[in-house]
Amino acid sequence: MMNKKYLNLLFTLLITIAVQAQKPTLFMGATAHLGNGTKIENAAISMLNGKIDMVADATRIRIDPSAFDTIYRVHGKHLYPAFIVPNTTLGITEIDAVRASNDYIETGSINPNVRTLIAYNTDSKIAKTVRSNGVLIAQVTPRGGTISGQSSVMHLAGWNWEDAALRIDDGIHLNWPSSYYESGWWAEPGSTKENKKYNESITTLKRFFKKANSYAKSSSLMDLRMESMKGLFNGNKTLYIHANNASDMLDAISFTNEFSISKTVIVGAEDALKIVDELKENNISLILNRVHRLPSKVGSPVDEPFTQAAKLQEAGILFCLSYEGEMEAMGARNLPFSAGTAVAHGLEYEKAISSITLNTAQILGIDEYCGSIEKGKDATFFISSGDALDMRTNNVEKAYIQGVDVDLNNHQKELFDKYKNR
Repeated sequence: MMNKKYLNLLFTLLITIAVQAQKPTLFMGATAHLGNGTKIENAAISMLNGKIDMVADATRIRIDPSAFDTIYRVHGKHLYPAFIVPNTTLGITEIDAVRASNDYIETGSINPNVRTLIAYNTDSKIAKTVRSNGVLIAQVTPRGGTISGQSSVMHLAGWNWEDAALRIDDGIHLNWPSSYYESGWWAEPGSTKENKKYNESITTLKRFFKKANSYAKSSSLMDLRMESMKGLFNGNKTLYIHANNASDMLDAISFTNEFSISKTVIVGAEDALKIVDELKENNISLILNRVHRLPSKVGSPVDEPFTQAAKLQEAGILFCLSYEGEMEAMGARNLPFSAGTAVAHGLEYEKAISSITLNTAQILGIDEYCGSIEKGKDATFFISSGDALDMRTNNVEKAYIQGVDVDLNNHQKELFDKYKNR
């Protein structure tokens, strides 16, 4: 009988030979938007074992067809890195009007231990419609309270949340108290009133963070809420502060400096252009509110949300686009068209691509794996027959997550096919 040690060596050798025998898959001729602000008009891009294996200009290299397992000739089409939607309830809500399908909020005000990770539903019908527009990655984020909980970055595919997870518990979400609030019904002008409990709310937050900081340094007792906060003080987690008013954002920045929190991102940031110098000085990145919205303040230019991205780009602020708001989960499919609107109002096209790919990946701490078409990164990308930022031409024909072909069918397409000939 063969010795077990030699049998294991034989299996290892066979596996090694099998891996070495694999050949990459090549995509030839597409206009590749790399996500880093550049593009290749006639690209040759290959993938092997779930990773990008080659990124080249097809006009400058010699292609040996025998070196590839499959060659897709995609001339005239566009190739993009996966679009990434941050700050979304996608995957933890299904039907807004059905409470049982919404799992994004918990009872209580301070819940840093709440995790969206284990609530993520890979069988969501909504997610399938969203990835049809090239959105293949989402930062699934809790809502409600003062400290909502922890987000995780997920692929929009997989059998379960373990399969889908890209970055687990990437950060804590803090809804910064508003120093004022607006009265008046939806579209009617109201009055601005001071929040008289603002200072009290900040004092409560400081007390909690001081306790968490002390716990992180010396406590030997297990406390789930305090344990969840540890990563903020050692740099393993990001503090996502949801705030829009300029003075509130300045207070929030001062708050993070007081507790030496090294990774801070402001979410919303509608008044960001008023505090550009402070954002630069403190190295603060932004996740912007959706582009397709009305200005929040009476008297603001109606195109203010459309031009914000171009102005922040010019100012040198790192930002990305989100789609938070009403019907945000299903609306996440419109993320690329938000970037397209920003292009129509001054943002350079390839920079707009970055605002929903590499910028987002950098802000979420996943740029080592995705966000751009680069050798060694995950083969998570898609191919569209038209401009993916234009709702008139966006037509995603193929998509891959870590090299695996993604099924682009969804219930909306099925219904279209069912009734189109009636």
